[in-house]
Amino acid sequence: MEIQTSGRPIEVLMEKVLSMNITSSDYFKELYKIKTYHEVIDEIYHQVDHVEPWMTGNCRGPSTAFCLLYKLFTMKLTMNQMHGLLKHPDSPYIRVIGFLYLRYAADPKTLWTWYEPYIQDDEEFSPGSNGKMTTMGVYVRDVILGQVYLLYFAPIYFI
Repeated sequence: MEIQTSGRPIEVLMEKVLSMNITSSDYFKELYKIKTYHEVIDEIYHQVDHVEPWMTGNCRGPSTAFCLLYKLFTMKLTMNQMHGLLKHPDSPYIRVIGFLYLRYAADPKTLWTWYEPYIQDDEEFSPGSNGKMTTMGVYVRDVILGQVYLLYFAPIYFI
């Protein structure tokens, strides 16, 4: 069963400039060859080392993490696949991309059900390229409250 989404088209889930940069990036075009959920998970495991929207340094293209997140949008994840992301033991970045997928694409009425079990998760990781550590629980709270990537999230309307 697919995750209940907000119903918005893929191209409007993210801020327009970021979305356009992702779909026109060479890295995203290379992801066309990846066809399965498990291949995307492997790519996240091997390639993602931060979850900021943009690459750091002089090359200011979209980050690997956000290209892979967009790739997952095109796959329309199932509930079992999402649980697999959120509970994945191998990399916090696999988990974070799951939380970001939900924040961008899921029906806002379902977000608390997904996020609540992880609010006190104490796994530590560095979401940014600066090496500053946080816990998964703090990150999840900040994502749902719009404290990270504020310009890139649509507002949540709980009805």
